Amino acid sequence: MDISTVGLRVLRQIAESGSFTAAAARLGYTQSAVSRQAASLERSAGTVLFERRSDGVQLTSTGLTLLRHARTILDSLAAAERDLTGTAPQTELVRLGVFLSAGAAILPAALARLAAADPHITVTTIEGTTPALGRALRAGSIDLALLTSRPPHRLSDGESPRLHVETLADTELAVAVRSSGEFAGRTTVHIDELVDAPWIATPSSNSEPLLGVWPGLPGRPRIVHSARDWLTKLQLVAGGFGVTTVPSRLSPALPLGVSLLSVEGAPPEIRRVLVARLPGRPAPAITAVTRAIASTV
Repeated sequence: MDISTVGLRVLRQIAESGSFTAAAARLGYTQSAVSRQAASLERSAGTVLFERRSDGVQLTSTGLTLLRHARTILDSLAAAERDLTGTAPQTELVRLGVFLSAGAAILPAALARLAAADPHITVTTIEGTTPALGRALRAGSIDLALLTSRPPHRLSDGESPRLHVETLADTELAVAVRSSGEFAGRTTVHIDELVDAPWIATPSSNSEPLLGVWPGLPGRPRIVHSARDWLTKLQLVAGGFGVTTVPSRLSPALPLGVSLLSVEGAPPEIRRVLVARLPGRPAPAITAVTRAIASTV
């Protein structure tokens, strides 16, 4: 096979992004350039590598096999470049992906504990949804991921290889409201009171659930603001511009003027915190980061 490193990078990015369009945006290419690289890869491999679907692109079993080798080749090239330029890291690097609220609720304490116990390990982080982080793990863009799941707590993950997943903790979902607003002084709210509430939600796609609206809310939610950033969402709540859902473990990070309410009249919504990696024996640095995270959850 005659496959270029550019082609391998495109393969890895398509696997991580889940679409040609998103891969092109992250690589700084046009979509047609990514499509040409994908077609060239398939010609060289002599088989179909990509399953084109209405909700995006997935790698076929052959594509996943090639991806496994692509990770090894690209990591080796990066290591060779560091050796040749004399920029080899003095510490062990772990690339960690975190779900959207983990940055405030879990990450700072975990990194502080890691710095005290294992100062030779450096952690870099990226934020993403659970589906996106699963793709990033398989693509080799990250080494470890903090994920979240909802009942029945089975990750919607039929891809290969199956990820090694450990449960860290369960947390209950609550509703964040303005402390001095209509719910002032209360600790609970009935689900019927939230039907017409103005919601602040995180944008979603077909493959990723809407975040910020109470699951199973009767009728269609009235979404007045859309934001991915937790600080933005909670400051909007503090200003009285809407309500949003928040994992109860995020309560220590709430800004002044925001309270959490339990929801009555509906089943409790439990969110499970998970840590995931590729199967196989983990590197000692990955084990150390996992241990630091588990000790703070």
